[in-house]
Amino acid sequence: MPEITDHLERSRFELPVEGGGIAVAAYELAPGTMAITHVIVPAHAEGQGIGGRLAAHAIEAARQRGLKVVPACPFVAAWFERHPEKADLLA
Repeated sequence: MPEITDHLERSRFELPVEGGGIAVAAYELAPGTMAITHVIVPAHAEGQGIGGRLAAHAIEAARQRGLKVVPACPFVAAWFERHPEKADLLA
């Protein structure tokens, strides 16, 4: 299974997907917060849990950095609704 890479210079996490392309979770850092602005999965790879995997990874990365998460993306906001145990990370 491919690994998720944090490209700090591009402010995004990337995950290569089977069949080609890259899934992306874009973010913006501010003092004390990480706003996750977009989660984009290539159309041919939708519905396989890739977006959720990226969201979970980005949220855990925020925790490890001591940051709160601003769910600026509707997908990430819905992820938090499905994972209330992570609500302590919401900004």
